[in-house]
Amino acid sequence: MKRGVVTSPWGVWKQPQRARVRGQRAVIWKEKGGGKLIRPNTCCSDARCRLPKLLPALAPGWLADLAGAWVFYSVLPAWPWITPRFERIARFGPLIGLVIGGLQGFFWWLTAGWLPLGAQVALALALALLLTGGLHLDGAMDTADGLGAGPRALEAMADSRVGAFGVQALALLLLLRAAALLCLAGAAPLALVWAAFWGRMAPLVAMHGFPYLREQGSAGFHRQHWRGLGAELVPALVVLLVALLGWVWAAWPLPDGWGLVPALLVPLWLGRRLGGHSGDSYGASVEWAETLALLLSGLGLRLAA
Repeated sequence: MKRGVVTSPWGVWKQPQRARVRGQRAVIWKEKGGGKLIRPNTCCSDARCRLPKLLPALAPGWLADLAGAWVFYSVLPAWPWITPRFERIARFGPLIGLVIGGLQGFFWWLTAGWLPLGAQVALALALALLLTGGLHLDGAMDTADGLGAGPRALEAMADSRVGAFGVQALALLLLLRAAALLCLAGAAPLALVWAAFWGRMAPLVAMHGFPYLREQGSAGFHRQHWRGLGAELVPALVVLLVALLGWVWAAWPLPDGWGLVPALLVPLWLGRRLGGHSGDSYGASVEWAETLALLLSGLGLRLAA
């Protein structure tokens, strides 16, 4: 049996997440076939690393979903003592986006002045791939192959081999994102944060407006536990409000809001082309919305200058 963490509906495998707290090693993995979550008891016999038995039971459901989103959408260490739940994790995607974009922005700010701009761009792009495990990019490549296959789109998207359209989509995404960051330069840190947020809003639009295309697809659980766009947007709107208040308090320039445009249009366009959405197109929505949000921010900055 192949072991690892299925971190997304897009079939990207990672090694088991490991979190070390007082000698305790929490290992979480998910079998690719059955989708059954296995969390082996690997705690040592030392009394100091015995975990509180009541904490997982007392944790509210939304916190378990947030812990699941943390594991699902990033390679960041798993949370100890909270058993992740994966039923409604999509609603926390924008929050995970803020974390990933924030780490990219922090890296950009940290290296400003002693790294050439081109090196900053390349390393920021590489950091995004490392933090996400490339799971959304994998979906974008598969979706490009599907769009190029016409009526055999779903068959092409399910094929694990990468086609010519997928390679072209990968190159285009990276080039467009690099061009946007070169335009943004000193404004890139804040733009990275908000682009990652808006990019992960796009799948929520896709899940709300279009049916799921595969009868037994691994991303079908998103639609099975969907409670309407209003309910699923609540965490994102709360995070947005708190982030804006922090922005005002820090006296940073307010975001331009251009990222909302691709967050709405990209999933709508893909859904109409494919007749619905799958896990691959959810990932493609993230990548293209995030890239276009960066591009629009860069173009807006240039036009304002």
